[in-house]
Amino acid sequence: MSDPETLKVYAKRAQDYARRFSGDSAQNPHLMDFIAALPKGGHVLDLGCGPGTSAARMAEAALRVTAFDPVPEMVALAAAHPGVEARVAGFDDVTGHDLYDGVWANFSLLHAPRSDMPHHLAAIASALKPGGRFHIGMKTGTGEKRDPIGRLYTYYMDAELTWLLKEVGLTVTDRTTGRGKGLDGVEADWICLAAHG
Repeated sequence: MSDPETLKVYAKRAQDYARRFSGDSAQNPHLMDFIAALPKGGHVLDLGCGPGTSAARMAEAALRVTAFDPVPEMVALAAAHPGVEARVAGFDDVTGHDLYDGVWANFSLLHAPRSDMPHHLAAIASALKPGGRFHIGMKTGTGEKRDPIGRLYTYYMDAELTWLLKEVGLTVTDRTTGRGKGLDGVEADWICLAAHG
């Protein structure tokens, strides 16, 4: 994510974001399924970790957690959780081969420009170990636009997202759709996909 306005929003509202979503990880069935699918002590990447609440839950489950976020204020919050190795890094910093048992990208890649998504997904697929688990959460719809607080979003429908994953060798094994409020307080439709290599 390189959109300056989006980064500025997250930097300014890091504490607010952490307070608002602090309890979500403990009640997130997608996160619980993700953790359960990984080997004990497995290495995971939380891509776009925000304040690190999901990363903290993964660390509590005895996983080795690396957490990336491009916003220093978010990384400081994430790094405060025991067992979380957090650093200032973005989608372009996912490199290497066969590194992670799982990659968790929960409502983070929705800030990537559509033209960059194939590259990002290919890098994630390469970084996953054979049979590794990938979770992606996105808002559904079409096109790109800014939300009321200035963040830039790229929207996808199920078929397009599933196709993009297939193109990089990832197979969708589960999908969930829903509707909820984000940091902007606006109700939005979303989809979460679980996939493996």
